[in-house]
Amino acid sequence: MELSPVCTDSTSTEGCVIKQDGGRRRSKVSRDVDIEIENLYKAIPQLAKVFRITDKIGEGTFSSVFLGEAQMHDGRRAMFALKHLIPTSHPTRIAAELQCLTVAGGKESVIGATYCFRKEDHVVIVMPYMEHQAIVDIIGSLTFEEVRLYIYHLMKALRHVHQFGIIHRDIKPNNFLYNRKSNTYALVDFGLAQGTADTQIELLKVVRQRAALKGGGSMGKQDTTQRSKAPPRPPPKTTTASTSLPPRPSTSLPHSSSSSSTTSSSATRKALVKKARCVSTTVPTSASRTNHTKDLSGLRKQPRPVFGERNLNSCTPAAATTKPAAIKAELVKSSKTEDPANRRYCAAGRGPLPVRTQSGGQKPQRAVQQGLTCSCYQSDRVCNICMSRKPQVAPRAGTPGFRAPEVLTKCPNQGTAIDVWSAGVILLSLLSGRYPFFKASDDLIALTQIMTIRGSRETIRAAKAFGKAVACSRELPRQDLRTLCETLRGRRPSPDEVTPLPEANRDSTSTRLHNIQDATPTHRPAEQHKDGAGENPSSLSSALPNQQEVRNSETDCKVELDERGWDRVPDEAYHLLDRLLDLNPGTRMTAAQALQHPLFKDL
Repeated sequence: MELSPVCTDSTSTEGCVIKQDGGRRRSKVSRDVDIEIENLYKAIPQLAKVFRITDKIGEGTFSSVFLGEAQMHDGRRAMFALKHLIPTSHPTRIAAELQCLTVAGGKESVIGATYCFRKEDHVVIVMPYMEHQAIVDIIGSLTFEEVRLYIYHLMKALRHVHQFGIIHRDIKPNNFLYNRKSNTYALVDFGLAQGTADTQIELLKVVRQRAALKGGGSMGKQDTTQRSKAPPRPPPKTTTASTSLPPRPSTSLPHSSSSSSTTSSSATRKALVKKARCVSTTVPTSASRTNHTKDLSGLRKQPRPVFGERNLNSCTPAAATTKPAAIKAELVKSSKTEDPANRRYCAAGRGPLPVRTQSGGQKPQRAVQQGLTCSCYQSDRVCNICMSRKPQVAPRAGTPGFRAPEVLTKCPNQGTAIDVWSAGVILLSLLSGRYPFFKASDDLIALTQIMTIRGSRETIRAAKAFGKAVACSRELPRQDLRTLCETLRGRRPSPDEVTPLPEANRDSTSTRLHNIQDATPTHRPAEQHKDGAGENPSSLSSALPNQQEVRNSETDCKVELDERGWDRVPDEAYHLLDRLLDLNPGTRMTAAQALQHPLFKDL
């Protein structure tokens, strides 16, 4: 595909935006969009030689999408979508998105990349433009057959990208475009894509390694961080090594007397400190270990759930009354200046402790008793011990309302199943006619909203399957998906509505008319008061909508729904929805399995 320059006659030296024949189209563009287009031309002047950017058609957190027109060599004009990435995007992330578009794009309803322009830190990815309708605008007029085809092609696109080991992470209606006129579909926006363990996208392997280093390497530094945050110990009564270790003959230091008689006092102090460190490092005395154990006996009685909750060096030692205790205090103080090898040797020589961690860059010890838990375990509160821990790092990229339960609970092992969950949320919105279906301000509220649909027991059981503990203040029953969707679509009465008894039809009708009177905006109390119609039933009936008219409108609405096929939604649709919204990612249906579902047997 070859392009010819379009900015010729009326383009200024600055790469102006408007051409003579494009003035009519650009007249409806706001001034803010006009400024953004001008800035884009200035950032990447090469665009002015190929494209005439006419409008801004999308904006996200990490990019903005513009509509551009190019004249081909054969004389026809083609429309393109120009995605301008924010300058702060990581180069590896940009290259990974480009590789996803070039390797997996261009087939199976997955968008591909046509060109790419870059100047310094500005990058524009050019893709074919597909005219589409937003789901929020057409969700009320969609037929069931359109919904079925939409989900079918979405599953085909997901199966295709999952075969390459690509996790899209941002499946939503705005990223799976739909053209009702041509029945075409396109999966777009791989800006948040990640790779599986066996991904075929080389650059996604680099992104995966960077994420693992960011999240997995934090636990190894936990002891160091806690040590820096530990409360300062009170200074010992003596500040010099010579006072703690008086220059006198000792059984453990047999040569101290001869050295003190031939050297100065300062040299004597240095030699004694050095020899004391060597003795205490290599051969720790039994008395010092006994005192150290007594100091920590109180900590051992308190339940501790995991390693690294408290730095043992931060506890204040008892008053040093004996010589071994003084040596121990000096050892704790001087360990900060020792090299890492000696420090590791000291930690190993003191013996295993239930809450001790290895310092340095090593992984923490896992030899913790399984029965030890903190006081807030399986409760609706968080203790100070848990608050002092480092937050667990796990990928949570995606759009709120479409995140899977394993993402909301910060499960570190996430795969292609999170895309299938998002597709299930899309199907739930289309079957119920409500978009967005889930809308929460944080992850816990989002998880609670999922519980109201899928049940609290089921959510707790699924979270336990992938290593998470979820506590709920009260039990929430699991809802029937068909009843839920048909109720939201208005095909069956809401559970909150009270059905009147047959013998009370007259009273219920008058009550309903009274409610309509209070809520009808066309009600005119001034005219009723003037004509004395406040107590006149005939004037009341004339001011209110006729019961027959209300029934006729409801009948017309049901006929319209029946014509769109919503009266013939098969059970297979709700069975597929139930499998896509499986709370356990291990048993959740894959995209390839969804294409074999009986709902798509004739496609």
